[in-house]
Amino acid sequence: MELKINNQIKQFTADALSIQALLDLEIPQKQNGIAVAINSNVIPKSNWDHHHLSETDDILIISATQGG
Repeated sequence: MELKINNQIKQFTADALSIQALLDLEIPQKQNGIAVAINSNVIPKSNWDHHHLSETDDILIISATQGG
């Protein structure tokens, strides 16, 4: 499966991925303070296990940082 994540094309061997499965592959060490938008729609964390991705999705993963 080919996915566009943060404007980069990435290849995955799985035919179907949920948002949570994608995050487990991409950033397994830090998943607090993360927001995910699919096709410009923010997906609540409670739906990450149930929202399955398709190759036409434009995925944006944002990580909160501290500072000021």
